Amino acid sequence: MAKGLVRYQQAGDLHFITFSCSGRRPFLSTPTARNVFEHSLEAMRVRYQFIVLGYVVMPEHVHLLVSEPEKTSLSKAIQALKLSVAVQRNERPFWQARYYDFNVFTDCKRVEKLKYMHRNPVARGLVEMPEQWAWSSFRYYSMGEVGTVRIEGQ
Repeated sequence: MAKGLVRYQQAGDLHFITFSCSGRRPFLSTPTARNVFEHSLEAMRVRYQFIVLGYVVMPEHVHLLVSEPEKTSLSKAIQALKLSVAVQRNERPFWQARYYDFNVFTDCKRVEKLKYMHRNPVARGLVEMPEQWAWSSFRYYSMGEVGTVRIEGQ
């Protein structure tokens, strides 16, 4: 682990995770690449038994709101997720080495993080309304739509 980087895990908290493509390049700019990410996220959710409360896939980064996995550490599950995507894509290196992890331990903070991630595509000018961005959990919350990734809202 990098010097000065402290992670608080195994506390039962939710985690707001952010990680980026290598050099912040837009490796997730195509629908195909974003679909690969969603399928990998769902596969890792099942394999490592963690809950996904929210996510958004942006062209050069990803935000997740997840529980701690039952089968391993959160860092191992994120590593497996990143590897799963990278082996299916041609860009090298695909991901930056680290990820940002913010512990979410209040309902207010959970709602804040969900709103932030769901508004991200609008803020970036990719769409005019959050429901227009197919690669996020927004449609689950707003319309009850079931997508590739199983969402468990709390």
